[in-house]
Amino acid sequence: MIRFMLPAALLLLAACSGGDDKAAQEDATAIGSPERADPAVSDGVVDADLPAEAKKAPAAPEAEGAVDGGGIPEAIRGRWALKAADCTAKRGTDLTALVIDATNLRFYESHGELVRVRASSATQVLADYKFSGEGQDWDQRVQLELADDGKTLVRRDQGKGAAGEPMRYMRCT
Repeated sequence: MIRFMLPAALLLLAACSGGDDKAAQEDATAIGSPERADPAVSDGVVDADLPAEAKKAPAAPEAEGAVDGGGIPEAIRGRWALKAADCTAKRGTDLTALVIDATNLRFYESHGELVRVRASSATQVLADYKFSGEGQDWDQRVQLELADDGKTLVRRDQGKGAAGEPMRYMRCT
């Protein structure tokens, strides 16, 4: 019996070992994984290494629907994905999904907990998060902004280790 199980176990390990799959690596980088973040940044302080354009805060809070600094605006909350297929994929196979509630950003293999709202309005928020995932912890500043009448969420990570380009998520229904 063991003689049959050993080859099967080796095949399973080989299939899970990954390899040099650039697309999988890009997906992991795009969904809040620690490869992009700097674990040396502590206490949510990331101002020192931000370029001047990244230090610009979103517009001042709007009177109606604005958040008082206590959480992520309600219009931004919900389920988002970089790929349409991940909107309907079974939990655990939705690699690019992002679920947002009042104080959390939940990705496939990581979780960001709101530490401090720096600026917000009804359709955008700039905030610091404590992330954990894949056995690591890191701090990251993230700007979330609605576009296309709320159908698109634009995510911009800021600070050392942040992705250079904004990521555009579609709203899952």
